[in-house]
Amino acid sequence: QVQLVESGGGLAQPGGSLRLSCAASGTIFGLDTVDWYRQAPGKELEMVAHSTSVDTTDYADSVKGRFTISRDNAKNTVYLQMNNLQLEDTATYSCYAEVRFNRQGPIVGYWGRGTQVTVSS
Repeated sequence: QVQLVESGGGLAQPGGSLRLSCAASGTIFGLDTVDWYRQAPGKELEMVAHSTSVDTTDYADSVKGRFTISRDNAKNTVYLQMNNLQLEDTATYSCYAEVRFNRQGPIVGYWGRGTQVTVSS
């Protein structure tokens, strides 16, 4: 019974910062790939950050230099630090994580519920 729960969304001013968290609950061995996505009304789903269990990361061009994905393996939690927020960053942000239940077993993907980020002056 695995759940991914995002938190940390809210209202920020242009130029401000927010830190999103994606915490995996339940009995798991650990997280493999974890990605952050966002979707604004009327726009397509966009991957903004990607990370792997071996610390490989990648970012959408629109957020490079401003967003940073990281993780705390002991807490089974992944973070998205968002700096210098812009109006265009307003969206619902969701995490997708591939979860291991044991050291050698299969990997199962899960989606979180999403958290709203609103950037407004």
